[in-house]
Amino acid sequence: MEAMRTVAGLMEISAITAPKAVGQNFVVTATIEGDDIKRLAADMAAYGDESGKKNFDRDGANVANSSAVFLVGLKDATAPGLNCAACGHPVCLSVNSGEQNGEFLGPQCAVRLLDMGIAIGSAVKTAQMLNVDNRVMYRIGVSARRLGMIDADFVMGVPLSVSGKSIYYDRK
Repeated sequence: MEAMRTVAGLMEISAITAPKAVGQNFVVTATIEGDDIKRLAADMAAYGDESGKKNFDRDGANVANSSAVFLVGLKDATAPGLNCAACGHPVCLSVNSGEQNGEFLGPQCAVRLLDMGIAIGSAVKTAQMLNVDNRVMYRIGVSARRLGMIDADFVMGVPLSVSGKSIYYDRK
């Protein structure tokens, strides 16, 4: 649907132009449509089965019924040198180690994670202003990264839908 591509494009603008610490941008975005949505949904259910983690199948069903999925991630985010210790290290890491510590690479700088959160909030605000139903989902990011749908170290996904009632709430 052409309108959904436009919405996703405007969401990308919102995410990229959202304020970032010391004016440095490590936020990356991608949009998934068509058959890639089905692949993503299937992988979410499969990952839930493999890992024993719940609700990957539920969120995957939401994804399967979406028109598009907007992805937001961090890629090679360096710390801004604030030495705030929020990441657990007393001194900022010059570069995140890129260790696979579960589903994402890390550790990640807490300030950069806030940058990403602000970018996500800005993107979903844009979708909402355009009356497009959406919901931020961590589980989407796990599978999108596994499938190489976005080149990012940490990822969250935002499925998009236009229907008479939001499919992302009042779920089982």
